[in-house]
Amino acid sequence: ASLSSFFKFLCREGYLKNNVVKSIPAPKKKNYLPSFLSVDDIFRLVELPEAATYIGSRDRAILEIFYSTGMRINELVTLQMDFIHLESRRVKVLGKGKKERWLPLGKKAIAALEDYLNRRQILIRTKKPDPAPTAVFLNTRGRGLTARGVRKIVGSYLDQLVSGRYSPHSLRHSFATHLLEGGADLRTIQEMLGHASLSTTQKYLHLTVDRLIETYDRAHPRAQLPKSLSPKHS
Repeated sequence: ASLSSFFKFLCREGYLKNNVVKSIPAPKKKNYLPSFLSVDDIFRLVELPEAATYIGSRDRAILEIFYSTGMRINELVTLQMDFIHLESRRVKVLGKGKKERWLPLGKKAIAALEDYLNRRQILIRTKKPDPAPTAVFLNTRGRGLTARGVRKIVGSYLDQLVSGRYSPHSLRHSFATHLLEGGADLRTIQEMLGHASLSTTQKYLHLTVDRLIETYDRAHPRAQLPKSLSPKHS
């Protein structure tokens, strides 16, 4: 892209008559499939924070709400107290372009949030931050967490559990993948993720098909030929 822009500049300024790179096709971008955790890994992940402390309770609530809703990091840090409706098991998020959407909360996420919100009240009474915070997730000084802070928090627990190309966004990928594997349709997942286009959500379909093939190859008695019967190439 930078090379193309440079040659456009040369032509515009009169240094070149023809853009010699215009006819050269741009390299195709690699489409990486999203990384996700297994259900067992998710269960282990949410148990890592020590819930008996303020930080541990907060961190567990963060992990639970990420996996329960599939929301983005920026959506989590902009959560306000009046966005959460525990009795009706739902939470409002502000997505890209300030678009609002409502997401259901699982029972595990609700339990983790209730425990954290109780500790949050104690923290505010103790620290007396001024002005009083409206953000849901706070640091130990009573200020709202930043996106960078949340990435660091979630990343630290992921590092304890798994290695490889995983990030806090992997919880969003895990949410979508596990829903799809459980029978949810793409349109529903699209709405929950806040995707403007269904094509963005369809990447999870490719991922689950890959897993189906892996399972098929392991389980089906005629999925693989015995080595002695493998086709020979002349």
